[in-house]
Amino acid sequence: MTTYELEQLLLQQPVSLLHRLARGRISRHFRSGKRKLIDLLLHASEQNRPGLESDLIALIEEPTRRQPAAPAEKLPQAQAHPRTVGSPAAHRPHRIEDHGHHEPPVSLHDWLSGIGVPPPQPFVPDAWQVDALAQLAETDVVVSVPTGSGKTYVAIEATARAMRENRTVIYTSPLKALSNTKFTEFSRLFGPDQVGILTGDRRENAQAALLIMTTEILRNLLYDAAGGEIDVRLDTLGLVIMDESQYLADPERGVVWEETLIFCPSQARLLLLSASIGNPQDIADWLTAIRPTPCSLIRHTKRSVPLRAGYLHPNEKLTPLFRTAGIPYGQPHLLHPEAKRLFAEYEEETGPSRSR
Repeated sequence: MTTYELEQLLLQQPVSLLHRLARGRISRHFRSGKRKLIDLLLHASEQNRPGLESDLIALIEEPTRRQPAAPAEKLPQAQAHPRTVGSPAAHRPHRIEDHGHHEPPVSLHDWLSGIGVPPPQPFVPDAWQVDALAQLAETDVVVSVPTGSGKTYVAIEATARAMRENRTVIYTSPLKALSNTKFTEFSRLFGPDQVGILTGDRRENAQAALLIMTTEILRNLLYDAAGGEIDVRLDTLGLVIMDESQYLADPERGVVWEETLIFCPSQARLLLLSASIGNPQDIADWLTAIRPTPCSLIRHTKRSVPLRAGYLHPNEKLTPLFRTAGIPYGQPHLLHPEAKRLFAEYEEETGPSRSR
């Protein structure tokens, strides 16, 4: 079967069959539409095209194999044979699709409830935030917590403490736009005379106590310092905050983060912030190995702001994506009935017969 023939055969199948075919081949395949799913299947099976073809044929022929046998002579109700515990049917494993449908699906109103600006209330730091600040007084710190958990609070409090000790603070981010945003935010918090910014196209108040810059700029400053040029007050540097530190694993830019961490002055504390480091303990261990100061890991997994998943059809119809208000991790089969209906409608509108 040629690639074109296989692609056309896949186009003729319903999305539900394609998702079954993608299990074990493509991670998070339930998030893909039909066209994207077909492209992913073809790409993932480049080294084992016969396996994909055989599995596809088996799934297509499955309904034929499941056709019921001819009905036997109907027995009276009292003579019907009950299913015994020892029968093969009794030991048939439950299909995962059969579970989770006992409760009615969440309504759109309930799914949208609670979204908005919460009422004001006194701020109380979480235990992990208090722990991070306490550890930072003694060690370098890697903070790995979900988005919206309050990483910036730790950065602000650590910055204020370093500035009270007359130490210089450098805050790095991977993007100039984010650096500009932080410059505005920190200027409002600490005063414009206390905050400067250094990016590729902007240089303001370079001798300020708190400097905002991209990671590449800091790496270049450390290079200059190693060569005898001191452009900023690195001798008084007390804290380096590296936001979005998962860029350490970036294939192209990760070397910048790595070199920055290696060349960072030993007297400065390091505070790495991220919501998506996959191996934060490895990073902490590596920093402990290359720097004179040990590194502590502060890890927190509970989301302060829960996620909800919805589906917006091109006809502007909005529906919950799953039967539950939250995301049922590990159970992508629990799709909302209305979402299934819209998927089928979209498939009907964009199927092969309509595209020709």
